[in-house]
Amino acid sequence: MKAIDFNQLKEKALEFGFNHVGELNADTIVARDEVRSDCAKNKCKVYDKNWSCPPACGTIDECAAQMKKYKRGLILQTTGQLEDSFDFETMEETAENHRVNCNRFAEYIYENFPGSLFLVAGACTRCKTCTYPDAPCRFPNEMNSSMEAYGIVVSDLCSANAIPYYYGPNTITYVGCVLID
Repeated sequence: MKAIDFNQLKEKALEFGFNHVGELNADTIVARDEVRSDCAKNKCKVYDKNWSCPPACGTIDECAAQMKKYKRGLILQTTGQLEDSFDFETMEETAENHRVNCNRFAEYIYENFPGSLFLVAGACTRCKTCTYPDAPCRFPNEMNSSMEAYGIVVSDLCSANAIPYYYGPNTITYVGCVLID
């Protein structure tokens, strides 16, 4: 595998629309059972309905083992400025921007760094309706699981890598990461 210039890769991520990008030390990733247990409460309404989410994405131990294969990566953030704490329109717009940023950047990453692991905010949304559990994933090489599905406390991971998670009052930030090296 060719040497990765992380400064150049961070610049590329910014070109894809992320507001904040920082290096990720994979040793700081902790896969927590309690985060995965929260998935089973199904607050997002996707548990056991999507190939990228539990239980289909694998056990917490399988997810942890997959992440341990890597040493470095990037944390990717899209931040929106809210008019007030009830500005749901901007929250949804920022979430959609982040989803688009992640999908486009994931395509770039998978093309240039095969074997990378891309984790996003929320379930994979590449297909309007997921085939789970009736048929195999239509695009298994393009599917991205959520950071939470892999047991990651997103704010802890940001903190452990000296990347802010909170950008002030009336902001919302969506976070993804890619493990490359």
